[in-house]
Amino acid sequence: MQEQHSVRNRDQTAASGKRGRLLIFIVAYNAEKTIESVLQRIPEQLHTLYEVEVLIIDDSSQDDTFRRSELVGRAKKISFKLTVLYNPVNQGYGGNQKIGFHFALEQNFDWVALVHGDGQYAPECLPELVDVLATGQADVVFGSRMIEKRSALKGGMPLYKYAGNKTLTTFQNWMLGSKLSEFHSGYRLYAIDALRKIPFQKNSNDFHFDTEIIIQLIFAKLRIKELHIPTFYGDEICHVNGMKYAWDVFKATLLAKVQPFHIFYDPKFDCKPLEEQSEESLSESLYYDALLSEKIAPGSRILFVGRGVERLRERLQDAGYTINTINTNIFKEELGEAHPYDYIFLLDDSGISQNPEEVIAKLAEISRFSPDLKICVTVANVGFLVNRLLLFFGRFSYTRRGIVNLNALHFFTLRSVKKMLTQNGFTVKKVVGLPIPYSAIFSSGGLISALTGLHRGLIRMRKSLFSFQFVLFVSPPTSLDYLLASAVESSSRKSEIITDECNLQS
Repeated sequence: MQEQHSVRNRDQTAASGKRGRLLIFIVAYNAEKTIESVLQRIPEQLHTLYEVEVLIIDDSSQDDTFRRSELVGRAKKISFKLTVLYNPVNQGYGGNQKIGFHFALEQNFDWVALVHGDGQYAPECLPELVDVLATGQADVVFGSRMIEKRSALKGGMPLYKYAGNKTLTTFQNWMLGSKLSEFHSGYRLYAIDALRKIPFQKNSNDFHFDTEIIIQLIFAKLRIKELHIPTFYGDEICHVNGMKYAWDVFKATLLAKVQPFHIFYDPKFDCKPLEEQSEESLSESLYYDALLSEKIAPGSRILFVGRGVERLRERLQDAGYTINTINTNIFKEELGEAHPYDYIFLLDDSGISQNPEEVIAKLAEISRFSPDLKICVTVANVGFLVNRLLLFFGRFSYTRRGIVNLNALHFFTLRSVKKMLTQNGFTVKKVVGLPIPYSAIFSSGGLISALTGLHRGLIRMRKSLFSFQFVLFVSPPTSLDYLLASAVESSSRKSEIITDECNLQS
């Protein structure tokens, strides 16, 4: 029904010759002195280009913001359709935005422009900003006061706010790999399709909502464009606690930055496109190094069980190995005793962390007659130092792919995984500890190399404490089936020799 309503609205817009539906969303709190001016400054030319509506949400103001907004609409002082809502309980700056964006989604607008009711951001800039979205140049447009150097100071921005804005923005760009001129403008326009792709509902209700939604947009790889806007500071009252805001921004950015470590997991930052998540592999290059350490003979036939090893497969094929892969649990595949492999490489998403007993039983079954089969088992180390510290401070966080991942039902320390293998008759030949895959987090080759080298040194000191993952090279149990078959085969050969000797004597 909602889709039909959306199509009908778009058809009506097309029939009118206008380019799309725009919601101008004004967040307001104690803005009785400025709200009427903000409304009257919205350019009339927007009416000729788009189907425009204005939404004001008064966030439980203590003055006459709602009354004055309502009277503007009743007096027809603006030509746009005006809806004025009042939150009976203050929702906070971020919470108020959530309600407005939800309104835009429910009413099937094409774009929503966020404007402040205190007049700090010029509504006169709306035509230029909306045009970027309407022409498909970006998914999100920010009005920036920092593109032109020092123009913000000339417009009255206090020096301490200017310095804080530049400092935080520089830190956030460095952490997130972005190149925005500022993270802290409240003048923003979003394509509704972009808002549908991010879980903005999970964000803070506080002022750092603006930082969290930018992080989501970056992680979702949506296109952001900035345009210069003038800076205006009047006698409006600032409701932001600067030190708390800076701390909240710092924490949100840091938490977002460590998401690739898969140590912490915050669902609001789980915005990476699904096609990239499905192929994601944390440790392909580290797996490759571990394999090389085993000195596998050229031409060996290797089976990988698990997802996300395409680049690893290509590297090994180029090195002369024959590679096959299974993307699901090994015990669900038709892999019998007559398999053609020299190595089976069991990744940590292959079922070992969901059903280890079944996986180990399957390995034992397919290796009954293959005592020379080499088996590689990779597991995440729940005893990793960081996990221990988190538990010490009472924090237990599931992640998408890390040690305590969303699919894991069983967790392993080095001792527990070795015990599970040896109790089932397997012999652990070698254990390689892997560091955090820093290449999934940083882009600087020098930094990656330095951190990896330092981490490998710590692993050499104490493997069970500092390894992020383990790679265990094991040999299968010598089965009674194999021993019996070997005895039968050996006795048959000896019997033939005796028979030949008897024939010669006769």
